[in-house]
Formats: sequence, structure tokens, C-alpha cells
Amino acid sequence: MTKMNKINFEELENVAGGKDVQVKNPSVPYANLRTKPGLDAPIKCKLDNGDWVGTTGRKVTKDGYTWYEVYVIGAEDFGGWISGSLIGF
Repeated sequence: MTKMNKINFEELENVAGGKDVQVKNPSVPYANLRTKPGLDAPIKCKLDNGDWVGTTGRKVTKDGYTWYEVYVIGAEDFGGWISGSLIGF
């Protein structure tokens, strides 16, 4: 019988690193890309619903949301943080 390891949910969420995901804000047609995680962080730019971003695998929980570090597809040197509730995995 093989030994079963406990699931580490932190590692599971980090599996998203390197994946491309789509911006999906159900409230308005855009999502804010922020300079750092958190609702009080400055807005770097607005991304339109349907835009694609790449995930780095870094995430932080702040202000009741899980924030993911992402970069804009086609502009890998341009990135920031976006709430996980606004991107589709």
C-alpha cells in the first residue's frame, strides 16, 4: 500500500504559475491591475474583460482576497497584482 501525502492547498494554488488566464469582472467591463496586493494599492492600469494575463505563481491574501502577480501577455516586463476573483483559471 502506498503512503498518501496530505494535500498542501498552498502548493495547489501555486500550480497556476505560468498559466495564461483571462480577465473576467462580472461587475464592470474591466479590472484594475495594481502595483502591489491590496485594495489600497495604487492602480497601474485597467485591463479589459477578455484580456489575457500570465501568472507568475506568486500570490498573497490581503483585504479578504487572494491577489495574484500577473504580467500582460505580449509585454512580459509589464505586470502587477490582480484579485483572483477577477481572473478565470
